[in-house]
Amino acid sequence: MGDGLNSKSNSAQNEPAMKGWLFKWTNYLKGYQRRWFVLQNGQLSYYRNQAEMAHTCRGSISLHGALIYTVDACTFVISNGGTQTFHIKASTEVERQSWVTALELAKAKAIRNMESEEDDEEAEVSGASEDWSGIVRKLEAQLNDLQTCGDVLAKHWKNLAKPLSEMETTADAEALQSKTKEVCERATLYRIATNAMINSCAEYLKTAQNHGHKLIRALQHEKEQRARLQDMVETLAQQHSKLEQAANAHTQRPAISASENEEEDDNEFYDAVAEGGGTPNPLGDDLFTLNIRTGNRRNSSDSSSETEDTRETKQVVVLTGKHQSLSRSERNSSVNENAGASKVGRWQRRVRVPDKPNYPLNLWSIMKNCIGKDLSKIPMPVNFSEPLSMLQRLTEDYEYADILDKAQKCSDPCEQLAYVAAFTISAYSTTSSRTGKPFNPLLGETYECDRMDDLGWRVINEQVSHHPPMVAQFCEGHKWKCWQEFTMTSKFRGKYLQVIPLGVAQVEFGNGNKYSWRKVTTTVHNIIVGKLWVDQHGDMEITGKGPAAGIKCHLKYIPYSYFTRDSQRRVKGVVMDDTGSVKWIINGTWDDHVEISPVTGDKGTATNPVYETGPSVVAWKRTPPPEDSEKFYNFTLLAAQLNEPEEGVAPTDSRLRPDQRLMEEGKWDMANKEKLRLEEKQRAVRRQREAEAESAAAEGRPYEPYRPLWFEQMKEDDSDVIHHVYKGTYWESKERQDWAQCPDIF
Repeated sequence: MGDGLNSKSNSAQNEPAMKGWLFKWTNYLKGYQRRWFVLQNGQLSYYRNQAEMAHTCRGSISLHGALIYTVDACTFVISNGGTQTFHIKASTEVERQSWVTALELAKAKAIRNMESEEDDEEAEVSGASEDWSGIVRKLEAQLNDLQTCGDVLAKHWKNLAKPLSEMETTADAEALQSKTKEVCERATLYRIATNAMINSCAEYLKTAQNHGHKLIRALQHEKEQRARLQDMVETLAQQHSKLEQAANAHTQRPAISASENEEEDDNEFYDAVAEGGGTPNPLGDDLFTLNIRTGNRRNSSDSSSETEDTRETKQVVVLTGKHQSLSRSERNSSVNENAGASKVGRWQRRVRVPDKPNYPLNLWSIMKNCIGKDLSKIPMPVNFSEPLSMLQRLTEDYEYADILDKAQKCSDPCEQLAYVAAFTISAYSTTSSRTGKPFNPLLGETYECDRMDDLGWRVINEQVSHHPPMVAQFCEGHKWKCWQEFTMTSKFRGKYLQVIPLGVAQVEFGNGNKYSWRKVTTTVHNIIVGKLWVDQHGDMEITGKGPAAGIKCHLKYIPYSYFTRDSQRRVKGVVMDDTGSVKWIINGTWDDHVEISPVTGDKGTATNPVYETGPSVVAWKRTPPPEDSEKFYNFTLLAAQLNEPEEGVAPTDSRLRPDQRLMEEGKWDMANKEKLRLEEKQRAVRRQREAEAESAAAEGRPYEPYRPLWFEQMKEDDSDVIHHVYKGTYWESKERQDWAQCPDIF
């Protein structure tokens, strides 16, 4: 199999699936260099030698979402979302095939592990360390491994059977020798696949034997719990009957205001205090909070929670007379809430869109054909959508762009990064109640949003690629600019839909400090049955560049768990300086608020740090949606204004998209017909472009591929990453009303 190459069993989680010597492309000066590669737990890592495995990893790439393809007989490439690319060469073709097979198996397992990440919460049942559902999920995962191994085994057997049958009919000695070599190579691959199947079977059997008794105990526990619940229901029914009889017997008694006693017992009011215990308020001295603890006490006879209190602390924002101290965007927000509309510039912006009509639809007849597929490539009726395109939905990232205005004023880069982290979290605030699918933009579709007059920023978006779907975005404020390249992979798994973003977002301030990050995974649950709900989960790392190089922020979006007592949708994180010291603590929820606290001391250990913090500051607080927003797609005020008709925009702007406009107006049948027309028109243009490319290739002349209009591909200065950069010409073209270059897409 090559120098040092050997296959390993997956019986232990930390045991490498494969390891050995390969050649990795480094640069044009050094070319391919010999490196020691290790495939383990869905990661491919490499070292200069085997001794480095204990202390220094030279690089690694995650196989989840990675593209693995062969270049030639000995060379293959692994690419992960455009951020990492490994060019690897093996010594022989057999060695290359062995590695590619192992990588594909590891990738399939990594995808399954990622999909079940939010379901991996373990709870104790009858003193056991693992609940029965966790054991079942583990067995199901191993069964899927068996299926994958079976598919690979069948594939290699098919490849082996073909030359064997050809040998029977070959009389030529030279041809027979060639076929013998081919049979030996394919037999080796078949043996590898067979060993993988044997190991997977052994692993499945071991798990079943080890956890069989736990399953029996768990089943017995569930039976006992069910019996207890039945007794409780009968008892409650008897008590309810007695209470009804007592109530009927006292119907003639004068009613005593129970609410008075309840309010006295259940509500405690505290005097209004300055936020932060007397510390300066970041929004000015005119803002303070009134803390109100409300809720019902639990019965003290309940032994399981006798010390618990179901109170909830609420913050009521109270404005004093000095309203002028608030920022312009905050004043406008306050005016919008009080007056119900915002008069900006030359017209009065709308505050809502037409109500969502109730059109019945056989959901399963459509969704059953989508399982396991990328939803971005499947034509869906507008019944699943909201009247906004993905270009407009991404613009909602800047609903709380005033956080970046605050970050711009920070002299300390670590404090600035803490505010940037709060801004990245605020971008998810609307997803908690928005389950409608945005319209997939057409290739060349654009969207502009100029809110410089009232909100202090303007943004331009363009759909720069269709396969894969990719959006390039550029937004600028008075003293900052932000850009991102958004692409994603999405899979529908029957009960939930998972969206994994792949692009990078960046922000740069006037002082040169630059920060970049990647968005976390979004999962939409209960696609088929039940009420739809959205969860954000995963790790986000925000890294500094330029003068802020070296500092970074780690954020963890904690997945929903049925067993936790903590509040859901939590986000926790830290900001570290260039020495690795924690300087700021970030805590909050991605659907409501974020607090940041400076670290003043550390009393913990290296393995269990305990940080002392100063007064916390509310870096972001979500603005409540309109009262009747559930009638119009749960839109916020900004979302309702995004698709408002506006004169002077480019002819490719999403506001002018006819199917989306018809849907907003409630004409869904017409919208679906128009949507099919636009998609067919886009396919016709693509077929014409492909025909022109084939014709150019046949004639030996160069062919110019599709290029975006307002963005161009360029390489980053500090890396080999290629991304789309804004040309800076859109707003000038709008001022001149020069749209001659715009394609006809609608």
